[in-house]
Amino acid sequence: MTPTDMPPTGRPVEHHVLNPATEELLATVPSTTVAEVDTAVERAAAAQARWAAAAPADRARLLRRFASAVDAEADRLARLEVREAGHTLGNARWEAANVRDLLDYAAGGVERLSGRQIPVPGGLDVTLLEPLGVVGVIAPWNFPMPIAAWGFAPALAAGNAVILKPAETTPLTALELARIALDAGLPEHLLQVLPGAGATTGNALVEHPGVAKIVFTGSTRTGRQVMARCADRVKRLTLELGGKSPNIVFADADIEAAAAAAPMAFLDNAGQDCCARTRILVQRTAYDRFLELLAPAIESVVVGDPSDEATQMGPLISRAQRDRVRAHVPAEAAAIRGKAPEGPGFWFPPTVLTDVRPDAPVATEEVFGPVAVLLPFDDEADAVRLANATEYGLAGSVWTRDASRALRVPRAVRAGNLSVNSHASVRYWTPFGGFGRSGIGRELGPDALTAFTETKNVFISTEA
Repeated sequence: MTPTDMPPTGRPVEHHVLNPATEELLATVPSTTVAEVDTAVERAAAAQARWAAAAPADRARLLRRFASAVDAEADRLARLEVREAGHTLGNARWEAANVRDLLDYAAGGVERLSGRQIPVPGGLDVTLLEPLGVVGVIAPWNFPMPIAAWGFAPALAAGNAVILKPAETTPLTALELARIALDAGLPEHLLQVLPGAGATTGNALVEHPGVAKIVFTGSTRTGRQVMARCADRVKRLTLELGGKSPNIVFADADIEAAAAAAPMAFLDNAGQDCCARTRILVQRTAYDRFLELLAPAIESVVVGDPSDEATQMGPLISRAQRDRVRAHVPAEAAAIRGKAPEGPGFWFPPTVLTDVRPDAPVATEEVFGPVAVLLPFDDEADAVRLANATEYGLAGSVWTRDASRALRVPRAVRAGNLSVNSHASVRYWTPFGGFGRSGIGRELGPDALTAFTETKNVFISTEA
């Protein structure tokens, strides 16, 4: 154990997991030490060698069994997610189902992970897709279950072992998924969960020479640090980072539909979503009508007990996160505000700021809370300019009835995931990732498994 693993008292670090809606203590989870990371990597490497040597059909069968086991415990997983992350019950059920579906989808790729035969003179040339080895997945607290699975499902399917470090505030569902995997028959140590602080456990995972790739989802600030450490070691890396996504509404759109859809495009998961459409850009000729429709829609959002089926928005994850959100909102700003509970819990009301400068911090920086800004634009060129006036490029939406514009504008907006007349960003069968400071690489979709492989070229001479 190194000094960073020990507090001044000499006792191992522990993390308190709180219910964000009530501030009740759910669990106390010990932090993994650097020495324990070393042991986990050694065990993972041994498990990975056996896993990669297994027949593809056997690996696929076990992953499908894992998916079925997740499905059998989906409601329990969802209710645990409600308690530890403050997600609404409907969202948490979707998250558990997403883990199941992604495992099924990844299992389907195991036997289709093939190389190519390339015509060459004097012999036969083939490529092989081989697993990397041990993969480290550092998952965030905003979507603990699905984002963990975005990393571990394709990595396992490609023949790797995975060490998952969940966020300090949300380790409980990750620990349950590892237990379910073992109960479903996956080899011991193939999927390990190491709770702990990023500065200790996460850093040890990033710097460990036995870890071939890091998959990190989190803030752009921390992502830069992870990237620098991986660069020092020439280590493979996927980053999914921040966002400040635009919701572009043209005057020719169905304004009623666009206004009705706008609230949950940034209030889902209390705005703690990198894809949240927190910059609502509305063509000036439709601005007043849109604002007239948006105000009652925001005010009617049901914020409260996340275990209640009627609740649309729950609390923020922590007191620190609530304080960060408050600090972003100017006290004097004109705003549309919804309602939020008072008393225990980390609550913040749905908020839309109007009369904000496009270059104001709240309009350019990721708030990661239930706060959006409403900005007017003049024409298509102005809309694209405003949409691209950010260092981020993760997602965005375009609302229009003009078919040509529906093709032009998504091509012009610099973002990895665009929707027209919709706010859908994530499907496990399509690629996901960002431009600019929103990240590097892509997750999900038909190429997800290949991101966890090395291409080996083999030439066999026929002239010997």
